[in-house]
Parts: sequence; structure tokens; C-alpha cells
Amino acid sequence: MTTLVTGATGFVGSHVARQLVTAGHPVRILVRKNSSLRPLEGLPVERVEGDLRDAVSLDRAMGGIRRVFHVAADYRLWTRNPAEIYESNVDGTRLLLEAARNAGVERVVYTSTVATIAVPSHEGVLPNEDTRAVLRQMIGHYKRSKFLAELEAIKAASAGVPVVIVNPTGPVGPGDWKPTPTGRIILDSLNGKMPAYVDTGLNVVPVEDVAAGHLLAADKGRIGERYILGARNMTLKQILDALAQITGRPAPRVKMPHAVALAAGYADEWMSRLTGREPQIPVEGVKMSRHRMFVESDKAERELGYTPGSVEAALERAVSWYEANRYVRGRAGKKPVPQAAAA
Repeated sequence: MTTLVTGATGFVGSHVARQLVTAGHPVRILVRKNSSLRPLEGLPVERVEGDLRDAVSLDRAMGGIRRVFHVAADYRLWTRNPAEIYESNVDGTRLLLEAARNAGVERVVYTSTVATIAVPSHEGVLPNEDTRAVLRQMIGHYKRSKFLAELEAIKAASAGVPVVIVNPTGPVGPGDWKPTPTGRIILDSLNGKMPAYVDTGLNVVPVEDVAAGHLLAADKGRIGERYILGARNMTLKQILDALAQITGRPAPRVKMPHAVALAAGYADEWMSRLTGREPQIPVEGVKMSRHRMFVESDKAERELGYTPGSVEAALERAVSWYEANRYVRGRAGKKPVPQAAAA
């Protein structure tokens, strides 16, 4: 029977869809009317037009579906209307889980985020799936919306919906069309737009392994459980140094105090509100950077057989892809040409 994927035109979702097709599964994707299908070019999938906020379209998409991968999310660190983020991430998740329950699907894999787990700790122990956070620890509307959406998934599992939750860390690799905030770090480095760095860190993982982890969770995950899909904890400086090794471009050497970065973020957002453009330095992103989002992901390895590969190799694949798709300034000084894709 057919598998439904939401968010299939996004970074992680497109890799999930491709791996499902490669494994021989018929795939249906839920797409909005204005979604760019370029990330799925050449992939034999069935398209159903709909929206997470439209219950009728979700019921229509569920017809004949056995498994659901709910990867879609509004992944923005800045917006003029924060309500849109909650409508898609929280209300949309609740409506989709209700549609899945009504359709009697066998398994739902819900894509949460490591942000609901990687919260500040003073105990000297890395957060894991047993770490229980509270809403006030979530910085910004994106994190808060995903925290509330994860609660919807947990509640649905308690009510009998066969939901497994995966919490990806920072995926890197080819196909980041939008790009994601993690991809933006790589691009800013490649285009010489990062003269300094802040003292922060995150867990980085090849996007292909995140997608593989989704499939493993569908097959082996326990209902109601969370699984971190990560690989390696790295400081921002270590990521930039790895990119320098790959590209031969020098890494920034100046460490910027968080207070200076925050002031720059507020100034940039003020200009964004005047001009209507998206800020290059979102305040929420700067606030998040005060905390190193390091975690352990042993549970997925033990229970799912999840085995992430080399982060350096994934960074190299990302660099090659960005260069091939003209996101990076060439020798002639041409500006990158980003391609929009749905989250």
C-alpha cells in the first residue's frame, strides 16, 4: 500500500521520499498549490494538493495509505506573522494525526526536532530522549511551536494513534534548496559572509542518514517513543574549520561576543521590518546560539540500528551541491541563485 509523505519538497522530506521510492514503496506526497517540485525532479510519486490546515484535504490524502511520514514544518526563525508558524506546526500536526487515526493507518512517523530536547543543563550530562523540557525553555516561535506539536504527537500516541517521534539534529548534505538555517551557515562561509563566529555548537548529521532513520523508525520504532537522529557534536568553529579544509577558503578567526551579535540581530530585524526582506541575522537564531545544542543519540543506534556516517563527507557533498547549483559566488563573481522549496 501507499506511503504518504508531507514536506516532501523540503530538505529532509525530499530525502525521505527518495529513499522510500528506492526501497520500492509507492509514495504519495501532500503539496501546496504553489509548492516547487524541483527537489523531487524525476521521482515517480503521486501528488495530492492540500494543506496541513485543511482537514478535508488531509482526509483526501489519507485514502488507501498504510504509513505516514509527517515531515512538513514551517521552519522560519523570523516572520511578520508568528501565528502562521503555530497554525502549520501545531494545528496542522493535530489535524493530520486526526486524519491518520480516522483512516486507520498502521504507523505515523512524526518529525520533531532536537530543539525540544537539547535544552540548557547544569548537570554536565548530555541531553537525550529522557530529557523533559518545559515550554518556557523554548526560545522563539519555531521552537515553541515544535514543542507544542510534539505534545500533540505524544497525546495522540496515548490515545491509540501509532505514532513514533524522531528528533533530527542539524542535517547537512545535498538538496538543501531553501536553504535551512544549518545550510545557511555553510553558504555564508562559502560566500565569505561570515567574518566572525560566535561560541556555540550543535549536533551535525548527514541528511541521508536522517532520512534512513525515518524509515528505521517506521519499521522498528516503539509507539510513543522519541528517537534523536544525530551524529556528531561540533562547535561552530569546528564546522567552519572543516569547511575550510574542504574548500581551501580560510575560516574566520575572530570570535564575536554574543552581545555584539545580538545587537546586530536587532538592528538587522529593524531594517527588515522597514524593507520587508527576511533578516540575515534573526534575533531568535542569535539567542539560540547562547546554548550549545549537544546531545547523545545512542538510543536510535540501539533500538533502530541507526548508524550515521561521516559528517565531513556530508559537508563535502553539501559544498559540491551548492557549487553545482550556483549558490556560491564563482570566479567571475556571479551571485548565487537560490531555489525556493516548501518547508
